[in-house]
Amino acid sequence: MSYCLNPTCFSPENLASAQECESCGSRLLLRDRYRVLKALGQGGFGATFLANDQALPGEPSCVIKQLRPPGTTPHVLQMARELFEREAKTLGKIGNHPQVPRLLDYFEEQEQFYLVQEYISGATLQQEIQHHGILSEAGVKQFLSETLPLLQYIHERNVIHRDIKPANLIRRTQDARMVLIDFGAVKNQVSQGVSGQSGQTALTAYAIGTPGFAPPEQMAMRPVYASDIYALGVTCIYLLTGKTPKDLEYNPTTGEMMWEQLIHISDHLTNVLRKMLEISVRNRYQSAAEVLRALEMEPYLESLAKGLLVKSDTNSKEKTHNRQENSAVLCSNHSATSAGGVAQVAAAIRARKAKTAETVGLTHQGQMIAKSTTLAHSNSNGSQGQSSKDGRKLDTQGLLTAYLKGRRDFALHNLNLLNLQGADLPGTNFHSSQLQKTNFQGANLHNSDFGKASLSRANLKDANLSKAYFNHADLEGADLRGADLSYAYLSHANLRGANLCGANLTGAKISDEQLALAKINWMTVRPNGKRGLL
Repeated sequence: MSYCLNPTCFSPENLASAQECESCGSRLLLRDRYRVLKALGQGGFGATFLANDQALPGEPSCVIKQLRPPGTTPHVLQMARELFEREAKTLGKIGNHPQVPRLLDYFEEQEQFYLVQEYISGATLQQEIQHHGILSEAGVKQFLSETLPLLQYIHERNVIHRDIKPANLIRRTQDARMVLIDFGAVKNQVSQGVSGQSGQTALTAYAIGTPGFAPPEQMAMRPVYASDIYALGVTCIYLLTGKTPKDLEYNPTTGEMMWEQLIHISDHLTNVLRKMLEISVRNRYQSAAEVLRALEMEPYLESLAKGLLVKSDTNSKEKTHNRQENSAVLCSNHSATSAGGVAQVAAAIRARKAKTAETVGLTHQGQMIAKSTTLAHSNSNGSQGQSSKDGRKLDTQGLLTAYLKGRRDFALHNLNLLNLQGADLPGTNFHSSQLQKTNFQGANLHNSDFGKASLSRANLKDANLSKAYFNHADLEGADLRGADLSYAYLSHANLRGANLCGANLTGAKISDEQLALAKINWMTVRPNGKRGLL
């Protein structure tokens, strides 16, 4: 089929061999090389179409974007033209990144503006959630690990995207990488101060972005790099709940999105998302690098703090109050009663809590010191009863029973030597846990989180580890023969001596250097889908 690009054409569909539109008489071969096949969508200032480039061998697919302003007044036309030219220049500047569509052509024909881009085959995040359901915590962390470096790349080139949302993120079919599309709303620099009306163009006087995903300062025409951080945070809430911003409730006093009661994730990720979604831009993360540091350097510190404390029966407000006090108390007391590793983590808790310490009351400080001292004394004597109570040590049956009852968070647990062969444990959080020589043979661990976990010499033979998260995990000597590691995140994982013979690594995030340290054979499926040695 050939599709007519005349915006006023009443019947744009034509035969594939047609040279002119049967309805309006317009030429169908754009610039004597691009044959439009069908419409893909339409936004506020342009429509996009799928086309073939008949001037190249094989007639590869491409996307054509046509300027279609919502009105014909000089003000609107100027705004649309600025947006279109800006998108072309931005794509030309940053389009060499593998997660951004390449700009192929840019021209004007018969008083119409056209932009030709690389075609990205795949489903949008919005389509994925609608068809397959919401993501787990591990899935969201993997999503952030893919998109934050891209956002950092864009911001380093003085570009603010301004329209990050699930519909503008496509998972590319060929390699499962996340690609950010639609740079039609970009801003090429951050506004410095407030300019007078006389200095505003039609573009800067117009609030651009998707309501609900765009933060207040962007809707007030003052976008900054942190505006994209907010939109990315809203996208994460959508991935965890399946609800768009219009489906969520908002605090009528503060304007904050009320999402925490809808999801069940670790305190650490909750805190990261909470800061990404700060209404006040000064309290939000200022850069993608800051969010990456928060995700990489402070995982599950809150979980450790709670694991070292006696649970309180007071109301939820007092529990929050006590947790903050106990973190500071444990940092000073626990180093005398435990090994250096725990003391270092406790010190990290103290550093993270220092920023909020001034706002925390110390009314119950004496009580908290007494509790933490009592617990430290109990731990130093090796109390097995307390170990079972706080959940730091579990046997096989205890873990399986807890999972069946709905528990999914086993971060920072000692699970060495457990026999979990054939267990059905998808979406489980094993972040920073001890899993040395643990038997996971044939287990279903799809979408589970093993970030920073110790899995040395673990038996993961034939396990389902698709989309599992292994960032900084220790897999030295682990048996992964025949394991399904498709689309797993193995960045920075230690794979020295790991056996990957026959493992499926299709779409996995793993480097050639890591694979060189592991054992692979002709049956190993590499990330690009090909079999065999490197």
